Amino acid sequence: MLNYSLIFLVIAIIAAIFGFGGIAAGAAEIAKILFYIFLLIFLVSVILGVLRR
Repeated sequence: MLNYSLIFLVIAIIAAIFGFGGIAAGAAEIAKILFYIFLLIFLVSVILGVLRR
């Protein structure tokens, strides 16, 4: 999931360089949402890993 977030971030940067503001904003928003989902899943797995020990 972090990989997809980075891909959308790169797409947003490339679209912003070429002047496609709407596409860049959409791709950046998707990248941000995917990153937060990844972060949430990571934190839950760390907490569950600590509780199992």
